[in-house]
Amino acid sequence: MSELRPAAAALQARRSRPRLGPEAPDDATIVELLETAGTVADHGAHRPWRVIALRGAARERLGEALVAATTLTGEDAARLAAKPLRAPLLLAVVAAPEFDVKVADWEQEAAAVGVAHALSLLLDEAGWGVIWRTGAQVRSEPVARMHGLAGTERLLGWLYVGAKLDDERPPRPPVGAAERFSVLEG
Repeated sequence: MSELRPAAAALQARRSRPRLGPEAPDDATIVELLETAGTVADHGAHRPWRVIALRGAARERLGEALVAATTLTGEDAARLAAKPLRAPLLLAVVAAPEFDVKVADWEQEAAAVGVAHALSLLLDEAGWGVIWRTGAQVRSEPVARMHGLAGTERLLGWLYVGAKLDDERPPRPPVGAAERFSVLEG
């Protein structure tokens, strides 16, 4: 490939960061980045998404909700409850579809996914470490209640955000795009 354009370079450079340091961007920075991330393709311009910042004790309440959505006890429950504490900031990404006969819910959810991915790229470009995490409990009732979701809203997961730590990672294997590309003619 010839010299990469800025968007392509950002996509190539982005890496999930499972280990994060204790610093995190402030709310004003998140809102500023969302102004850009929110420009993703969005049929009907519904902006069918919202983002909820979880800091401090809110991460502990999320851990409790994750456990409440399971039958885990003891050490297993404690390990699950501690997962939201792996980052100083969790950004819950929520699909918030509106009724529209021309724009299906799945299409609105896809727009919310686009915002989450764009936000992760922008955070990475701004120097923050990010990893998108989900799990079996992401759409459970205790987790939805903890986030205050409306009946039509669906949690897509959390962007765990913190300071980038130096962690040498092996290069990514090739995507194999040619094997996933086809053409229909006629």
